Amino acid sequence: MKTFGRRSETAPPLASAAPVNPAPSREVPLLRLRSQVMERVDPVVAAELSAPALRSQLEAIVHEVADRDRLELSAREQARLAEELTHDMVGYGPLEPLLQDDSISDIMVNGPDRVFVEVRGKMRPSDVRFRDAAQVANIAQKMAAAVGRRVDESSPLLDCRLADGSRVNVVFPPLALDGPCLSIRKFSKSKIDFTAMVANGSMIPQVARVLEVAARCRLNMVVSGGTGSGKTTMMNALSRLIDPDERIVTIEDAAELQLQQPHVVRLETRPPNLEGKGEITQRDLMKNALRMRPDRIIVGEVRGAEAFDMLQAMNTGHDGSFCTVHANTTRDAVTRIENMVQMGSMSLPPRAIRTQIASAVDMIIQVERMRDGVRRVSQISEVCGLEGDVITMNEVFTFAFEGEDANGRLLGRYVSPRTRPIFSEKLRYFGLERVWMDALQELPE
Repeated sequence: MKTFGRRSETAPPLASAAPVNPAPSREVPLLRLRSQVMERVDPVVAAELSAPALRSQLEAIVHEVADRDRLELSAREQARLAEELTHDMVGYGPLEPLLQDDSISDIMVNGPDRVFVEVRGKMRPSDVRFRDAAQVANIAQKMAAAVGRRVDESSPLLDCRLADGSRVNVVFPPLALDGPCLSIRKFSKSKIDFTAMVANGSMIPQVARVLEVAARCRLNMVVSGGTGSGKTTMMNALSRLIDPDERIVTIEDAAELQLQQPHVVRLETRPPNLEGKGEITQRDLMKNALRMRPDRIIVGEVRGAEAFDMLQAMNTGHDGSFCTVHANTTRDAVTRIENMVQMGSMSLPPRAIRTQIASAVDMIIQVERMRDGVRRVSQISEVCGLEGDVITMNEVFTFAFEGEDANGRLLGRYVSPRTRPIFSEKLRYFGLERVWMDALQELPE
């Protein structure tokens, strides 16, 4: 078995030695031990070992050096140091425990000693700490290098994803005044469907049944909501109802969708290089997707001129396409789509844009992360048509807030006018009109 040798003088260091700021007295032996252990590490050999094997050998070296120098460190402290060194070498340092914790959905690093996490919809401070700002910067650059990107003062903004699909945003100085900042949206390992969403309170069974019918009937849907409201989760749940023989093309800035079908083509945008060339935008991918013979097109997030191309796709035979937008209500989502189309097609009159929206979009689903931390479907609206210059909409469901229980969980009920939808002919074509109407009639009073 390969073992560590003494590191050559020309080998690059794998971890910084001591922090700039003075450490508490208890940390001094650990910092000294860290430095001495790193002197014993051969980075070439370390790179070839698995994480468990690396940790085992580091534990042996830590124990040897601590005994030799008679450092007063407990076995637990020695094991913790070996684990930290392992994370530094083959992982993302102090972030590794957070990345491995499935209960955490978001990680936000505002500085070396200010780390926050979101657990079950609630934001809380973490006890994770970095040695200094340089360690935060090194970890950010390691994430960037893993996907062939770079981030530094000359290129201080970065969007990338980790090997497990987690989405990362990095802001470097001079834009970030207090040191490098990281925002990580973790990639959920669990496959969430409507049954799970009903179980965790995101909706009731009648709402889930309506959404299942909408997906199976190839309605064009827009999922609207704020950041972290559950738009991608909703898209993943909707996509699970797509027939496995359909060809699906997904377009995203950072790939997050987890489609289960076998016939999926995943496309991802590309930022410009250092010379400012080579950028591939969502609009470029939308235009190319139309030449790929898709049955459905799913856009992770529409945020610009590609909204026009998405409407064109929905209007030209690609029924059952989905996309997400950032908006506060379903009515705001319509206005936002109109504004985004105008960004790329300034010559189009407003009425022509609204006509496109009214004929392309069948339904808008509003999701919201409420103050109790639960992500709920707060509103579902159907787009009916155009009356004069106004897009008309009907409510399918609305969540009516009624109070909260002793544990702070919000209480409410879904209300509906129980009207027949404008796309009832399409429901009848798929044989699901009765299922839709029954779901509305079964709504609790």
